[in-house]
Amino acid sequence: MMKERFLLALERIREIKEEKRLEGAFQAYFEQVSSFLLALEQEKKRLEEGKLNLLGLEELKEQNRAIYEDILPGNYENSFANPARAEELLGKDYGQLLSALYAELYSIPVYLYENRLAAVVIRLELFLEIYGVFLESGKAGLPEYPTLRDIYFWFAHDYQEEILGQEVQAQFDPKENWAGRLLDRTDIADLRYLYAYGEYVSENELLLAEYLNRLPEETVRKMADTYTEGYRQGFAATGKDITIKKTVNVIYPLGMERMVKMAMENFRAMGLTPILYRAPVSFLAGRRLYKSGFSSTAANKQFEYDHEYDKALYYNSRFLNRKLEAYRQVLETVKEEAGVMGGPAVIESFGELPFTPQTKKANLRLEEKRQKQEVEYQTRASRLLNEYVNREERSFTIIAFPCPAIGKDFEAIFRETIALNTLDNQLYLDCQQAIIDVLDLAEYVDIEGCGENETRLRVALHELEDRTCQTNFENCVADVNIPVGEVFTSPRLKGTEGLLHVPRVFLNGVEYRNLRLAFREGMIVDYGCDNFPAQEEGRRLIKEKLLHHHDSLPMGEFAIGTNTTAYMAARRYNMEKLLPILIAEKTGPHFAIGDTCYSWEEEKTTYNPDGRKIMAKENECSAKRHEKPGEAYFNCHTDITIPYDELGLLAAVERNGESHPIIRQGRFVLPACEELNKPFDE
Repeated sequence: MMKERFLLALERIREIKEEKRLEGAFQAYFEQVSSFLLALEQEKKRLEEGKLNLLGLEELKEQNRAIYEDILPGNYENSFANPARAEELLGKDYGQLLSALYAELYSIPVYLYENRLAAVVIRLELFLEIYGVFLESGKAGLPEYPTLRDIYFWFAHDYQEEILGQEVQAQFDPKENWAGRLLDRTDIADLRYLYAYGEYVSENELLLAEYLNRLPEETVRKMADTYTEGYRQGFAATGKDITIKKTVNVIYPLGMERMVKMAMENFRAMGLTPILYRAPVSFLAGRRLYKSGFSSTAANKQFEYDHEYDKALYYNSRFLNRKLEAYRQVLETVKEEAGVMGGPAVIESFGELPFTPQTKKANLRLEEKRQKQEVEYQTRASRLLNEYVNREERSFTIIAFPCPAIGKDFEAIFRETIALNTLDNQLYLDCQQAIIDVLDLAEYVDIEGCGENETRLRVALHELEDRTCQTNFENCVADVNIPVGEVFTSPRLKGTEGLLHVPRVFLNGVEYRNLRLAFREGMIVDYGCDNFPAQEEGRRLIKEKLLHHHDSLPMGEFAIGTNTTAYMAARRYNMEKLLPILIAEKTGPHFAIGDTCYSWEEEKTTYNPDGRKIMAKENECSAKRHEKPGEAYFNCHTDITIPYDELGLLAAVERNGESHPIIRQGRFVLPACEELNKPFDE
């Protein structure tokens, strides 16, 4: 039946060019989108006939580029997928909706490669339904915009179970492990395998895969072992039983498959089935600029930024209630699988040029009422997930490697990153314990920036009853967060005050210039950046990307990064602003806005390697989790780091006012931490 619907839809789409029943730009729009869809039909035929296996690398590259041609930089400016261009040609309302429709259809290539025909068919039928409404209006006029918007709403509303079901099952159900099966049968020595994903493949993926294929076996094995052993140690260090888990999510950038295949072997030896799930490719399913799941380099980050909030077309309380209902139904179908999922093992990539989005009035955005609904949905969805996934039993690990986009020193930086990921844990454990011993004397910590950094912060700490067996800070080495190098705590909100300022920082795929966050009683009370001439545009960017539509967020974490080796490597290659948060957070003090590091795990007792119990596992927000769970969690956590060279002073201050400097003018000043300064001197 689905094949029949597919063929009928294509037959109708073929007629659009011949009919020419619409006027001007509207006819041009439907012809252009029809051409795109019919080209995908040919791609499907080649897939089914196995012809893609007969093509050479250059032919595959040309064919892949042709699929994504219209949204690539240089072409996107004149594409109907660009909301600004669509608005110019079609008018604001029609332009926004038809541009969103075209963007959604760009999920079809991936669905074809995964043979998810139903996902293809429903989108083709949506396109045809909207085209039909235009035809009914005749050449004399245009359809009523509310009619078109209703079609989009009911599509999103009625297909929620299918849309959510595909994404959720891909994360939890081993039977849905499409990419895992792909890698198991693939010869990755032949770089043509990259095109089997259906994703856009850039030179970045090709060069990365080619480089990994050249590395010695023992080097790649060391990378994989560090990654999987970090995952295992994450369970052991927190007293969690890994043997009750059956699966692990493996998340990686395309091009890292040689390491991933070895890691899959390691996980299987632990008794865990690796599940590889793709980052959402559909905006209806949650496609974002920041990816969660395996993915390739974005064909065009501006395209993804422009369409991230296309849900404004259908977002209302009725839709959200339907989505929550569908989410529960879908989770119920994977209840057993969710219970034995061990958590994510993430390989991150860094080195792409920082992206500064261009703001467009034509872009759909959530108005204030819808933003609050989004916050409410995320809160309720998180609580719902927690009913099916016991987070106190799960763990994770994250490791990062550079990509070729980082520039001419890519190979040297890659080798240096491997060394960073395998630094001496014991050395850092001892130095960090000395820092913790001083911090545990303190009532608060003073942080002052220097040079262009205007930070002036006072971070309040929880009071300890017995420092001989209690501590505020976790001594973090290389297990869940690789590489080694930080001590962290959940600060007390009352008494946490001041300004956090970073002249330039790269967070979740976006570059911020002169990011400023002002805190009072531990909560953000003001914010801004200099990304745009209009300050209001900067505030909107921060609210969307960092505050995740909340009016305010608490300081959920305060930490001191100790990995001076990573810092100096970044300085040596002039890549400080390209580091992922994972490494950047180890290169100076950092402050997370949002939830604490212990969200949903506050009741679980945790100890440092020295046997002291970690007491600071909640703040005044998360303490409401039993009485007012909706006010306890924010479902986000973003680390913002002050690099050593922008740090004038970091000092632990006792209740009597006695100050104990830990870092002064970017150098550690505690005698027990002299080893940490050696990379500066070298």
